[in-house]
Amino acid sequence: MTLQHRIDLLVRLGEYLQRSGHEWQHIKEQANRKNPWFAPEFIEMATNNIVNSFLQKDKLERWVKEYNVPAENNAPLVVGIVMAGNIPLVGFHDLLCIFITGHISKIKLSSKDEVLLQHIVSSLKEWESETADLISIADNLKGCDAYIATGSNNSGRYFDYYFGKYPHIIRRNRTSVAVLDGTETSEELEKLADDIQTFFGLGCRNVTKLFVPLGYDFSALLKALNKYEHYENFHKYKHNYDYQLALLMMGNKFYMTNGTILLSKNESLFTAVSQVNYEFYNDKKELASLKENKDVQCIVGHNSIPFGQAQQPSLFDYPDGVDTMKFAVSL
Repeated sequence: MTLQHRIDLLVRLGEYLQRSGHEWQHIKEQANRKNPWFAPEFIEMATNNIVNSFLQKDKLERWVKEYNVPAENNAPLVVGIVMAGNIPLVGFHDLLCIFITGHISKIKLSSKDEVLLQHIVSSLKEWESETADLISIADNLKGCDAYIATGSNNSGRYFDYYFGKYPHIIRRNRTSVAVLDGTETSEELEKLADDIQTFFGLGCRNVTKLFVPLGYDFSALLKALNKYEHYENFHKYKHNYDYQLALLMMGNKFYMTNGTILLSKNESLFTAVSQVNYEFYNDKKELASLKENKDVQCIVGHNSIPFGQAQQPSLFDYPDGVDTMKFAVSL
């Protein structure tokens, strides 16, 4: 399958997802039933970003041109991909990188995100039989030439042990932060609420830590976060909120809340679902090291990723800052 053939097939996939016919609607409903954290609105959001940011012909052609991807891959290697399942279709970009460069993808799906990706792979094979030679789903990834594995810090140690002697990309826990200066408009704060609460805060691009100037007034932000007050009707989220609230109360710790999310002063970048940590700063220069922090996926704020765009990655936005396309082309 030539490069242009693969691009055309991916464009067809984008058109299929965008059309959202009966079959794809059924698959999305099935994915939500299997994993309630995959709310319909978030499956839709993930799908739309893939369609608009990844699967447009002009964007794909510009992307492959940037990496000088050859028209034909005459020596394809087998790349094992261990996918995460924290948010819908989170592993699609890895599959896209390997497929478009003409290598062979052997995928281990997360049990949390099987339905959507299985259907996408099946559809590609149905439209073009040669795809079966390039993409397969497997429970065991032994015998691959290279690996891309995404998981927790704990699973990362196992990935290092099993895959370390092969060409590899191994990703661990990451999260995102926002730097506020107090001049944010109500519209920007509403967009920040999206960066915090979309996907219930489960993505590595979700903001879990705020850096705010001394004396910062949180009232406008808490008001903006009311946009997601309907989360109190989602029992899994509400259970997390009640549990974290109880811990803060029993620990006699100061917190702020609008009834659906907790703001707590804490140095940790990571936090639980339904809670956001914050920390005061005197001078933004104190935060320069954030750019080098290996736990930070994105920095949101003025002069950084614009508010509301943390969960809208482009083809060139690579997880953990590791260029997956460069890795694939160099194999």
